[in-house]
Amino acid sequence: MDKIIVLDFGGQYTHLIARRVRDLGVYSEILPHDIKINKIKEKNPNGIILSGGPNSVYDKNSPQVSEGFFDYILKEKIPVLGICYGFHLIIHEFGGKIESKRFKEYGLSDLNIPNASDLLDGFERKEPVWMSHGDQVVQMPKDFEKLAFTDTCPIAAYKNINNLLYGVQFHPEVKHTPKGDILLNNFLSNIVNAKKEWKLENWIDQEIVNIRKQVGINEKVILGLSGGVDSSVAAILLHKAIGERLHCIFVNNGLLRKNEEFEVQQTFKEKLGFKNFHYIDAEQNFLDKLENVEDPEEKRKIIGHEFIKVFEKKSIKLEKEYPNIEYLAQGTIYPDRIETAATSKSAAKIKSHHNLTLPDDMTLKVIEPLSDLYKDEVRRIGLNLGLPKGIINRHPFPGPGLAVRIIGSITKERLEILRNADTILIEEIKKAGIYDNLWQAFCVFLPLKTVGIMGDFRTYEYLCAIRIVESLDAMTANFAKIDWKLLEKISSRIINEVKGINRVVYDISNKPPSTIEFE
Repeated sequence: MDKIIVLDFGGQYTHLIARRVRDLGVYSEILPHDIKINKIKEKNPNGIILSGGPNSVYDKNSPQVSEGFFDYILKEKIPVLGICYGFHLIIHEFGGKIESKRFKEYGLSDLNIPNASDLLDGFERKEPVWMSHGDQVVQMPKDFEKLAFTDTCPIAAYKNINNLLYGVQFHPEVKHTPKGDILLNNFLSNIVNAKKEWKLENWIDQEIVNIRKQVGINEKVILGLSGGVDSSVAAILLHKAIGERLHCIFVNNGLLRKNEEFEVQQTFKEKLGFKNFHYIDAEQNFLDKLENVEDPEEKRKIIGHEFIKVFEKKSIKLEKEYPNIEYLAQGTIYPDRIETAATSKSAAKIKSHHNLTLPDDMTLKVIEPLSDLYKDEVRRIGLNLGLPKGIINRHPFPGPGLAVRIIGSITKERLEILRNADTILIEEIKKAGIYDNLWQAFCVFLPLKTVGIMGDFRTYEYLCAIRIVESLDAMTANFAKIDWKLLEKISSRIINEVKGINRVVYDISNKPPSTIEFE
């Protein structure tokens, strides 16, 4: 299968590049910017994309490719596309000049294209593009040709046809560049000549083969099943691969949504016929460990370690009845990985993830069949595998559950307040027919008390925040501009029906700069 490698220089949109390439039918994979040449050779890429990043190429400690990278791609005639920082890096490497400019360029700009080219085929003479830079190419190296410019950026796209080197100052991977997919497709089709063989149907068959090969014919697998999209798809994929050798463990950590412990059991045991389904009520364990803990990272770590302890304790019991339990399966997906441990040394770590908080002495080997996929790819796989739409279309839910939707310490009272408010929110957006069009909608408990009036009485109760966002893959997100009357109805119901809340606010921040979850 043809492959595009994306080298990560710490850009916030790196994963969007890989996603867009996959969407266009070519397999893509992200690697650190300084990965050794022998490792790249092992991947045997058909083309390489250099991502954007926050640094300047002329800085002393700016991220660079590994020694011998450009010698390798020139010798093998591998096409390379540089985006933003990658755009500058190519010019810098070949002796051009990059300077910081007084007038920066952020947001939409008009790209002027004087002549047609293989990279910009299908573009009009003037096209809107998304810019995000403070540096500019002021002098091009020998044999490089300017393809486009903006009013403030004299060189916004270039090519070196002899060496198959291309670069764009703007971001074709974001939706704000309307013809970004056309540019990326031009690179894949006109320049790389890549075969478009990346199909999720093929991926399912291949992954089943991979799972069987990894697990063997006798070993058994334990899966932490939460009932969310990721773990559910992982469960049915593993079940198809190894059948009843899969043991699903559903842990009630006391941080679940309302009635979730009953709904998950009903779905998998009754509707999907999973025989080896094990329910553990560990609510009190988790609440005791979380008592008076306010720091969100500490919450995640506690939940992660307690989660594994519960697993190991249960696995010891299961081993007596079902020998050869060797693997712990997880529904980790690609965005989990980039937000947990940066793909690049130049990318920032945002948060830890409970799936990856594994103790050093854990006895089970980890298998993560979805770790290279994005959420919408996981959903499409789930549909192909026959999972009910109610599971597939369910909004993402954080691994640490409601613990990261309660700011401050966790108590049963606060959990109950949040569950009741969240249930009302979901009920109303489903009634309005917009649930499936939203990426995520949820309530957040804020430990602030404000004054209110109910009837003739003064109240002093908690604040509830509503967070509703639209997104494709959670790498970026915009707050949803939903109808004011619907928001008013949701707010009125929460205040009237949920004891403990007397004020509701709506979060209107985007990602970036904010994250989707509050913690």
